[in-house]
Amino acid sequence: MIALPLLGAAILLLGGRRTDRWGHLLAVGMSLAAFVIALLSFVELLGLPEGERRQGIQLYQFIPGLADMGVLIDPLSISFALLITGVGSLIHIYSIGYMSHDPDRRRFFAYLNLFVAAMLLLVLADNYVGLFIGWEGVGLASYLLIGFWQFKPSAAAAAKKAFIVNRVGDVGLLIAIFTVWTTFGSVAFGELSGTVVGEALKSGQASQGTLTAIGLLLLLGACGKSAQLPLQSWLLDAMEGPTPVSALIHAATMVTAGVYLVVRSGVFFEAAPTAQLVVTIVGVATLLAGAIIGCAKDDIKKGLAGSTMSQIGYMMLGAGLGPVGYAFAIAHLITHGFFKANMFLGAGSVMHAMNDEVDMRRYGGLFPVMRVTAITFIVGYLAIIGFPLLSGYFTKDGIIETAMEHSEILGWLAVVGAGITGFYMSRMIFMTFFGGRRWADDAHPHESPSIMTVPLVILSVGSIFLGAFLILGNRLMLFLAPAVGRPEHLPSFHPLTLPGLATLALVAAGAAFAWFRYGAAEVPRVAPRGSFLTTFARRDLYGDALNEALFMRPGQWLTRIAVFFDNRGIDGLVNGLAAAIGGTSGRLRRIQTGYVRSYALSILFGAALVVGALLYVGNM
Repeated sequence: MIALPLLGAAILLLGGRRTDRWGHLLAVGMSLAAFVIALLSFVELLGLPEGERRQGIQLYQFIPGLADMGVLIDPLSISFALLITGVGSLIHIYSIGYMSHDPDRRRFFAYLNLFVAAMLLLVLADNYVGLFIGWEGVGLASYLLIGFWQFKPSAAAAAKKAFIVNRVGDVGLLIAIFTVWTTFGSVAFGELSGTVVGEALKSGQASQGTLTAIGLLLLLGACGKSAQLPLQSWLLDAMEGPTPVSALIHAATMVTAGVYLVVRSGVFFEAAPTAQLVVTIVGVATLLAGAIIGCAKDDIKKGLAGSTMSQIGYMMLGAGLGPVGYAFAIAHLITHGFFKANMFLGAGSVMHAMNDEVDMRRYGGLFPVMRVTAITFIVGYLAIIGFPLLSGYFTKDGIIETAMEHSEILGWLAVVGAGITGFYMSRMIFMTFFGGRRWADDAHPHESPSIMTVPLVILSVGSIFLGAFLILGNRLMLFLAPAVGRPEHLPSFHPLTLPGLATLALVAAGAAFAWFRYGAAEVPRVAPRGSFLTTFARRDLYGDALNEALFMRPGQWLTRIAVFFDNRGIDGLVNGLAAAIGGTSGRLRRIQTGYVRSYALSILFGAALVVGALLYVGNM
């Protein structure tokens, strides 16, 4: 699974222009082959008894005494592998049409293969060291793809921003790995079970403070990759990359890595309730922040990016609720991979037809001319808002109900987030596909070719049925049990609970308000100034301004002070000493005249001084 897309990337990058004609086909073939292997591994895993569904494969000795390189096939890793290779392959196929006129298409597909390979290493590694290598590989691939159109200064800046912000989280993950090693003597997932952690806590080998620190550091790493508060600022700028990149990052790879890390490290969070609580708080805060941002974005891709930030917040909330929450978080992650890829690729189809226009205020009335794109996009929209019987209805409502059982405050905040989701996603639908036509004079929208629409249809089918398949009968929860633990009481799906009805009511109210503002009313082509709250959301809740005030400006002053101290202090001392020695030697050099009579006179005066000194001392 890992080697094939990695081989594809190597061939395309090293083969150069000779691979231009067929490079995209090779990349698609490698991704599809990895999906077939993942599917066969999944079938084989299902054939094993539940107690044997953790199969480790040792590859080679990596760092003696610390970690060997190996892969772990268990229900959690194979679920991610199927999502990465399955949805990733559909994005590869879509990209054949989307990037057909790009002169660097071969390099683009090489980076896509590299992204898939790195993400597979991240989720299949059997220890934290291997996970970290994949983690950094994902960061590299995202940098290359976000900044793929390097001739655009905004794309180059966005790539650097994503890379730097993620390094902050990576430092937290790295320190967490060091702490795990020094505390438990191992970084292998198989040797860090709940029993091992519990015994270390009882024996004093690990303190509660150490486990809390490990949990918070792991969460810091997860916040960087999954764009959770306070490390979310890179996500919306990352829309500068080609649209298939956005789909891959948001649906199948990068932003899901943080959720995987938290669930895989569940033994530490379950032993550290404080860290677990912080995970839920970060999740709720982010789901509300992302939803608020999505309400004010006119750029269709940035609106979807805010949506991703919000939905990952739901997953983080679920991941902080223990084994029951793990299953709902992973279920929502899988279904989100389908409907978010569906909508991002649908947005790319709209942009493809509208001369790369991203402003929804210049869309409108596209449904009749782009029926396949519109219908599939609407299916994804219904899934994400939790329309009854579609995927999001089962997975997101499951997270909300589980959160209610742990904390009503968190649960009701999640319900409010669902209502806001109903508004901003409905706003996107009405502004794009319905209402009056606000196209530019040179726009001639048309349906995308089948190479782009077929993946949309497949993804929309998953958006309809996958949630019910995973949740009803606790199918996914029982499947994941060997990897993440089995809850004491299996939940049952009750759609008519008070939180469930309140969620549906708020979603309907949000959709109705969006229709009143953007469906029934005229949408101005130029965005009105709006209120303070609108400006607040348009500027991403002033996240960039906050980072600038707290980190960039102090960093600049620190740099200037350091340069001043270096120039005037360290260099000044060294240069001043050298100048003093040079000046003194220059003055002493004048004494050396070269005349014997001068030297004789100097000796005479010196002798006289010595004799005088001796006489003075002798008389004392």
